Amino acid sequence: MTGPARPLVMGILNVTPDSFSDGGRWATTEDAVAHGLDMVAEGADLVDVGGESTRPGAERPPLGEELRRVLPVVAALADAGVMVSVDTMRAEVAEAAVGVGARFVNDVSGGLADPRVLEVVARSGVTMVAMHWRAHSARMQDFATYDEEGGVVDAVTRELAARAEAMAAAGIPAARTVLDPGLGFAKRPHHNWELLRSLDRLSALGFPLLVGASRKSFLGTLLADEDGRPRPTGEREHAHAALVALLAERGVWGLRVHDVRATRDALEVAARMQEAR
Repeated sequence: MTGPARPLVMGILNVTPDSFSDGGRWATTEDAVAHGLDMVAEGADLVDVGGESTRPGAERPPLGEELRRVLPVVAALADAGVMVSVDTMRAEVAEAAVGVGARFVNDVSGGLADPRVLEVVARSGVTMVAMHWRAHSARMQDFATYDEEGGVVDAVTRELAARAEAMAAAGIPAARTVLDPGLGFAKRPHHNWELLRSLDRLSALGFPLLVGASRKSFLGTLLADEDGRPRPTGEREHAHAALVALLAERGVWGLRVHDVRATRDALEVAARMQEAR
C-alpha cells in the first residue's frame, strides 16, 4: 500500500453511549448512517464505525450489544458506496462487519485482545489497522510507563514491529497492513508529543501510519486554563487542525478525526503551502 498525495481522512462514527467526545449522539442507526454520509459529503475518504468506547476507564459492552450497534450502520453505509472501516477488537464483530461490506478492520489492540482477528483479516482480504496497545481501557493507564532505555518511542516502535510480525505470520501481507502509534492509549500527555515528534522512527518500520489525535486529552492538557483545568473536549478542534497541517508534511497515510471539514481545510492549507516551496 503506497501513501496518498495527502493523508486519507477517516471519519469517526461512534455508535456508543459513552465515547469520550460524541457518546450517544449517533445512538440510532438512522442518525449514525446520516452522520456517516454527512462526513463523506464533507470529504471523508472512509468512515470508521465503532460500537465499543475505548476512552480511559470504559467497560466493554457484551458481544451481542456491539454487534447490534455496529452491523446495521456498516451495512447501510457500505450499500451507499461508502468505504467503511469497523473499529473492533473482537473477531466475531470483524467477521460480521466484513460480511456486510467493511473493507478495513481497525483493531486498537492490534490483535492482542483477540488473536482470531488476524485470522479473519487474513482470509477476508481486507486491510487491517493495528494500533499500539497494552491493556483494555479500564486499566490501560496503569501501563503508561516507559522507563526503559529509549523511552516511549523505542517501546512503541518495538511493540508495533511485533504486531506487524504477528500479522505477517497470520498471512496478512504488508500491502494490507497499517500501523497506529495509539495516542492516548497507555500514554501520558508527554508520551504523545514524543511520539508525534518521532513519527519518522515509526515510518521506518515500512508500513503506512494512521494517526488519531482528534480531541484527545493531551490536547486538552496543552490548552489548560490558568487553574490547570484542561480545555473541554469540544473546544480542542483548532489545536487539532494545527496539528493536522503539521502532520500533512510528515507523510502519514491517514488521520482519524471527528471534524472532517476542519481537517480537510487544514490539509488544503498545508498542500498550498507545500506548493509555494
